[in-house]
Amino acid sequence: MLPRITHGHLDVDGVRVFYRESHPDRPDAPVLLLLHGFPSASHQFRRLMDALGSRYRLIAPDYPGFGHTEAPGGFTYTFDRLADVTEGFVRRLGLTRFVMYVFDFGAPVGFRLAGRHPEWIAGLVVQNGNAYTEGLSGAARDFVALRPEIPGAEQAIRDLLTLDGTRGQYETGVPDPAVVAPDGWILDQYFLDLPGRKEAQVALAFDYHTNVERYEAWQAWLRSHTPPTLIAWGRDDPFFPEPGARAYLCDVPGAELHLFDTGHFALETHLAEIAPLIAGFLDRVWS
Repeated sequence: MLPRITHGHLDVDGVRVFYRESHPDRPDAPVLLLLHGFPSASHQFRRLMDALGSRYRLIAPDYPGFGHTEAPGGFTYTFDRLADVTEGFVRRLGLTRFVMYVFDFGAPVGFRLAGRHPEWIAGLVVQNGNAYTEGLSGAARDFVALRPEIPGAEQAIRDLLTLDGTRGQYETGVPDPAVVAPDGWILDQYFLDLPGRKEAQVALAFDYHTNVERYEAWQAWLRSHTPPTLIAWGRDDPFFPEPGARAYLCDVPGAELHLFDTGHFALETHLAEIAPLIAGFLDRVWS
C-alpha cells in the first residue's frame, strides 16, 4: 500500500520552509527526520517515502537556498543558520523525539541539531554523511580549503553548479549509470538556476570549513551519547569515501555498517537494499 504524503510550508523566523510528510495509520509510528544533501532537496527522498511512509512518519524539509523553501533577502547562508532554521522547523512541528537521517550537508546540519538537543535523537541513519577527516577525499579537502580571497576559488565552486557538475555527483562511482534516473539532477539544476541560489551555494561552500573544524566535537558527542546508529554508505563516493563510514565505528562501536558498490547518492541505486535496513532499524530502536 502506498502511503499518504502531504506537502506544505511552515514559517520559521521569516523563512518559508517547504516539507514533505508521510502519514501512517499508526499515531505512535516511529518518526524519521530526513536531512538532504547538496545540491539536492527533499525530493531526493521521494522513493524512500513511498517505500516506508505507510509504516513510519517520514518528514523531509528543504533548507534555505534549496528546493521549494523561500528565504528572505539578506538571509545569511551558513551552516549555523541552516541548523537554526531546521531547529525552528522541528519545534514548529512539535517533534520531541525522532531518528535522524543525515546525508551529505545533512550531517553538519544534523550534528549541530544533535549537539543542541541530544534528547531529541532516538537514533541515527548515516548515509554518506561525513564527520571524520578520514572521510574526506582529495577533492573534498580541496573544496574545504577554498576561501574567498583565493584567486579562482569562487569560479571553482560555480563550476560544480552546472548541469554537468550536478549530473556528475549522481553518476560518479556508480557501476551502471543507466540505473540512475535523470530526474534528480535535472530538478536539482532547476533549483540551482533560480535567482540567488548559486550565490547561496557559494556562501555555503566558503563556510564548509566550519564543519570540519567541529568534527572532534561531533565525535565526542557520539562517544558520549552512543546513539543507535545505522550506516549505509556508497563506498565509491568521490567526496566521502569508505574510510569515513568505517571511522564511525571508533566512536559508536555498536553501529551497523553496510557498504554498497555505488557513489554519493546511494538511494538512487540501492533503495531496495537500504529501505529494509532502515525499516528494521526503526523497529528496533523505537520504543
